[in-house]
Amino acid sequence: MVFTDFGNKLSQHSGILQLMDDIAKPLPSDVTPHPLGGGNPARVPEVERAYRRELEHLLSDGERFEDMIAHYDSPQGRVSFLESAAAFFRERYGWPVTMENIALTNGSQSSMFYLFNLFAGKAGNEKRTLLFPLMPEYIGYADQGIEEGTFVSIPSLVEYYDDRTFKYRMDIKAVGSYLEEHPEVGAICVSRPTNPSGNVLTDDEIHALSDLAHKHSIPLIVDNAYGLPFPDIVFTDDAEPIWNEDIVLSMSLSKIGLPSIRTGIVIARKEIISAVGNINAIAALATGSFGPVLAENLLTSGELTKLAADVVRPFYENKMQKAVSWIRKYFDGTEYFIHRPEGSIFLWLYLPSLSMPSLEFYSVLMKEGVVTVPGEYFFFGEGTGVKDHPHYDRCLRINYSGDAALTEDGIRIIAEKYREYSV
Repeated sequence: MVFTDFGNKLSQHSGILQLMDDIAKPLPSDVTPHPLGGGNPARVPEVERAYRRELEHLLSDGERFEDMIAHYDSPQGRVSFLESAAAFFRERYGWPVTMENIALTNGSQSSMFYLFNLFAGKAGNEKRTLLFPLMPEYIGYADQGIEEGTFVSIPSLVEYYDDRTFKYRMDIKAVGSYLEEHPEVGAICVSRPTNPSGNVLTDDEIHALSDLAHKHSIPLIVDNAYGLPFPDIVFTDDAEPIWNEDIVLSMSLSKIGLPSIRTGIVIARKEIISAVGNINAIAALATGSFGPVLAENLLTSGELTKLAADVVRPFYENKMQKAVSWIRKYFDGTEYFIHRPEGSIFLWLYLPSLSMPSLEFYSVLMKEGVVTVPGEYFFFGEGTGVKDHPHYDRCLRINYSGDAALTEDGIRIIAEKYREYSV
């Protein structure tokens, strides 16, 4: 049996495969699992009650449930949800959007796969690339290009602070210079908040990238899976929802309580939305209906964004603060740094004294039942020396959204092993 290049590319081992496998695969029976890896969100009772109520209404309202499960939606997504979402963004933020500016996908991971391969790869007689201007970036992007060598990236700058935190900064001059020198770039992409670091690009930084995208007639793709206005896992005050026709905004219902239902939302200019709908038809026939049906009334009533601001954000912020306090407690006396936690559900830990690559340290921790994600997988892209970044093989991503006792004990074990394996 022979796979094609495409088949080999997508079926090979990858960081995202390992991450998702770690979520579900049982550990040896003689160790207590400490699930600090993956990106699974927490169960938030208030949010779950809202969805249960919507489901109960659906089940009790004539044949609405049967109509939902018995019919395909359009390739662009459920029409009533598209209309409701467009009205929401027009009225709340003044964005000039109609349902022709919005498409649904079967999860934001699918959205990014579609978008990346729309703008990066062979285009006639040239090869287009996709630029990541703030590396490290999300592990799930690294292997999504159908063609090899289509992703390029610019390493982040690093600012250190006296409280053992640091922050990645985008080198906007380097981004501008790279675009001037490389007209083959077909799109720019950032996540906001940034996965894995929890960095939140400011409004000024997003506008600067949008201006560069406009100048070079390419889109700026913003992955908003953890961002504003929902699920609103953003802990800074200098970030607002931003969209214009130079931006492709990718959103999701996963981190506001529906990870298993796989509902991605793409907001973009009409030509891009038409392309996404066409790809949906080829790749999936249509998008799933369950997520849009459960969320539509919550969106139009304003309850979804209220839950995000009043419940989801404080819930995760409280968990983040506890996790930071545990790191400070157990790592005291060691050489460590935490990226300033501005959003998402992760802490990004830099361990400069580690005596081995973080990929090997990950294996050490697995034997103790502690599941994390090693930093190497978040540094990818060609042409700019990103693997020379000093953080490349000395970082761990820690998901703090799970059980508090297991999170604290997992952090304690990581600190103990770091002491054991420090130079």
